[in-house]
Amino acid sequence: MNTRELFYRHLAQTSPAPLELEIVRADCASLFDAAGKEYIDLIGGISVANIGHRHPKVIKAIQKQLDSYLHVMVYGEFVQSPQVQYAAALASHLPETLQSVYFTNSGTEAIEGAMKLAKRVTNRTRILSFRHSYHGSTQGALSIMGDEYWRNAFRPLLPDVWSLSFNSEEALHAINEQTACVIMETVQAEAGIIKPDPAWIQAIRKKCTETGTLLVLDEIQAAFGRTGQLWAFSSYDIVPDILVLGKALGGGMPLGAFITDKNWMDKLTDAPVLGHITTFGGHPVCCAAGLAGMNALLEEGWMNQVAAKEKLLHQKLQHRAIRSVRSAGLWMAVEFESFEQCKKVIDYCITRGVLTDWFLFASNSLRISPPLLIHEKQLEKAASIIIEACDRL
Repeated sequence: MNTRELFYRHLAQTSPAPLELEIVRADCASLFDAAGKEYIDLIGGISVANIGHRHPKVIKAIQKQLDSYLHVMVYGEFVQSPQVQYAAALASHLPETLQSVYFTNSGTEAIEGAMKLAKRVTNRTRILSFRHSYHGSTQGALSIMGDEYWRNAFRPLLPDVWSLSFNSEEALHAINEQTACVIMETVQAEAGIIKPDPAWIQAIRKKCTETGTLLVLDEIQAAFGRTGQLWAFSSYDIVPDILVLGKALGGGMPLGAFITDKNWMDKLTDAPVLGHITTFGGHPVCCAAGLAGMNALLEEGWMNQVAAKEKLLHQKLQHRAIRSVRSAGLWMAVEFESFEQCKKVIDYCITRGVLTDWFLFASNSLRISPPLLIHEKQLEKAASIIIEACDRL
């Protein structure tokens, strides 16, 4: 029985039509399948591989940590240098109100921790979230996901969760003294790269402050240079009360985090003790990899190239079949008339060695979120193949 047959027999399937690519190697911005075919990676593991696949500095850090220890104790009990060093590094690039880091296994788990903390800090239960948002698949995260199609089969979910429209006045009016937190993506990802109106998100911040509501920003996809800055919220002259990270945080290894003020984070330590705990969150190998990845991002200047690469793609992705191209840095949604058109383009691109896909809440839009170090020649080639696909519609 070959690997593909075993894949269908023994691995849980997430959809009836997986891509079925058997990837055996990945380097920089390229993937290679079992037949040796190369693919330009326009997905980047869904914004995980911001510094490329198998960055040598990350590999070196992993190997060094492997020689010391793997798992030794549940999170928070032992002083583990990789966790401490990475938390300190993150804090050094964040505002003074975001200095306490809780590492988790994933972005979804970080969302769960942020929700619990918001309730603990405010002694309130109401959570406001936004339609077409995506925060994960666990039951708490699913409760704040912005589409009933994904939620309905798993009800009952968390009570007292309000789903509002992004960039809407109704959201501002809904925030009051009963609200524990507003949870939102700084840039909506699966909605197809929807940016907030600067005045609106600043008004959200102001209303949260006035009502004692915590503002939780989900930058699981948006952080680590994806928008051209280390943190997407920097573009809007605001600071969240809780910042949620994942994806690129681990440099290619599984890692998430929620970050807040130390006085608030300390509320998880008593009444009850162990108010939030994880066995493998902040795994030392993952933290070592993440720190090396963050240092590579900061030292090698990849964020400085984001705007130019964004502009290049806008110039190249022009075709009568393309309705619009929305972007936030090197993060784009190429919109077509329908899902059927988008899927035809995606399928053709894959046959021609360009890997892309679509968005959960914008299925008529093609995703572009490659490693930030992708070469301009690769972007030009990928764009030309997308245009070839458009010609075939």
